Amino acid sequence: MPHSSVAADAGIGYGCRELTQYIEFRDAAALYARVFRYTESEYALNTNLLTALTRNGGSAIGAFDDDGTLIGFAYGFAGCETDGSVFHYSQAAAVDPEHQGRGVGQALKLAQRTVALGWGQRIMRWTFDPLLSRNAHFNLNALGAVGIAFEPDYYARPDTDRLVVAWDLCAETPAVRRAVPPPPALGRRDWGRAVADDGGRWIAVPARPDDLAADDRAILRRDLARTMTDAFQRGEILVAAVRLDEQTAVYRATPGEGTA
Repeated sequence: MPHSSVAADAGIGYGCRELTQYIEFRDAAALYARVFRYTESEYALNTNLLTALTRNGGSAIGAFDDDGTLIGFAYGFAGCETDGSVFHYSQAAAVDPEHQGRGVGQALKLAQRTVALGWGQRIMRWTFDPLLSRNAHFNLNALGAVGIAFEPDYYARPDTDRLVVAWDLCAETPAVRRAVPPPPALGRRDWGRAVADDGGRWIAVPARPDDLAADDRAILRRDLARTMTDAFQRGEILVAAVRLDEQTAVYRATPGEGTA
């Protein structure tokens, strides 16, 4: 059965709640397309689908400003492993550009967490482009998720490599659970490869990937795919992401089991 009000007060400083009305789903679909600059119909969100998700183990969360204007949106659905274990899969979160960097994304995720727990789902998963170190810092450091897998061409087309993360919705806060050592001084020559220390490894990526030429980006993606695939085959997980300077950021990989 649907949980139409379970996230009503879950936001931090924003009116985050589940969407229930057709006009809300329509506005959310429009915000999603605008934020991600989607113009092709194949990437559009279906309002009927969003309605069905909220009634069958999924989520459609809106963040509203003081005037009641929709400024953020996140949605997800119930996922299942082959062994029957379930989780909440968060497909996307979009925040109006004028409100980005103000905690709206975190408020949406926390509200989505409340919805997932209401459905009895204790784990949340989602994916992001591993070249986006700012997203990595938010997912791993701020929320406390961990990187558990690397998926090349996740959306069955080139340039869609994704890092899969899992968030234990019942875990302690990241500050209690996480302690990472100071990273080494790495630079451009280290992008896409791993550097080991006593407790784990550091995987370097560019801090500003959009500045790369297309050929350089393709080479980096190839190197990063090889390095991250190797890390997960070793049984490592990614527990943090740190920006070193204007050029370079790093992931922290440590031995351990990923969240189910």
